[in-house]
Amino acid sequence: MSRDFVGALLQLNAEKGVPREHLVLTISDAIESAYRRIPGNEDVRVRIDPERGEMLVTRERLVVAVVEDPLTELTLEEARAIKPDAEIGEEVVTEQLGQDAFGRIGAQTAKQVVLQRLREAERDVVYDQFASREGDLITGTVNRVEPRAIILDLGKAEAILATTEQSPVEHYRIGQNVKAFVLEVRRGPKGPQVLVSRTHKGFLRRLFELEVPEIHAGTVEIKAIAREPGSRSKVAVASRQEGLDPVGATVGQRGARVQAVVAELAGEKIDVIEWHEDPAVFVAKALSPAQVVAVHIDEEHRIASVIVPEKMLSLAIGREGQNARLAAKMTGWRIDIRSDVQAPEAVAPVPGAAAPVPAAPAAELPPAAQLEEEGVPASADVPAALPTAEVTP
Repeated sequence: MSRDFVGALLQLNAEKGVPREHLVLTISDAIESAYRRIPGNEDVRVRIDPERGEMLVTRERLVVAVVEDPLTELTLEEARAIKPDAEIGEEVVTEQLGQDAFGRIGAQTAKQVVLQRLREAERDVVYDQFASREGDLITGTVNRVEPRAIILDLGKAEAILATTEQSPVEHYRIGQNVKAFVLEVRRGPKGPQVLVSRTHKGFLRRLFELEVPEIHAGTVEIKAIAREPGSRSKVAVASRQEGLDPVGATVGQRGARVQAVVAELAGEKIDVIEWHEDPAVFVAKALSPAQVVAVHIDEEHRIASVIVPEKMLSLAIGREGQNARLAAKMTGWRIDIRSDVQAPEAVAPVPGAAAPVPAAPAAELPPAAQLEEEGVPASADVPAALPTAEVTP
């Protein structure tokens, strides 16, 4: 070896991204492994000086009280004949070998082992690089479109966007840049496998962190998310700074911030509401944009009985029950919605429940929470035979 070896190490470090110390250890281990494949070389040790490019090949044996493997161990008396101050548990150099200790076949074996170990070291570095990004956003380029997945090129690795993790309203083309949420990173025979998603709730959370500085800084916190990918989502936010409107900060001026997230999600509607520690108020806000007259909380059975104006019943339930379903997912309460026409029956006390709690008036709900009001007639959403709805989270 010579200074050319040092230059080769630096070049590998630049190309593969593997630290030089790791490269030196990998190469020395590989050459040592190649030596030991030759019978009689079980006690060979290889050390490399990366600064001078020199390799030291020696035979070393472990000093033990009772020898069990004579190929790698020796007694204390034998060790002190070589090194007078040798002690049990110490490795003693018994012979120094030249760098040409094995012939042409051995050199070829050493080359193959070194290349294999270098590939493994590179894969480990790439795996560690992406494993640290689990739960984060990543951007890749669509490389292949397969029946069950989209393959994204990440540079040193590929990401797998399975069909089940794709929004039903999105379509992809070769060369398109795609953001995705890293679900899991696995070790594979050809390198790390990065599993990503565009339907996970964490994807929506990360997009808001990108678009809303207050969320990224932590002054506004996302408390809960309920999502039906490609259709509609509800996001509950709370402020950690006094005087800061969490809904206004999240929505942005004229809805600019939330619209940027909507554009990334191919037009998926997003309702931003203010989180409240009182479950009755929170449930009322979660049913936005519908106005709520009162909420009756049954703590024992975790049921929220909601009374809404007759004209708001279809809006509260939503098309195919979507609004109520998302509200139930976000709050964690089973929601029973009834109109005020049935108020005497609906307000009847539930065993073990607290008294009915009035909901916040519609004027107190943030205007930004009513981003997408469907405005669909009641007859188009809810048949007359179904005047009530109960939704389980």
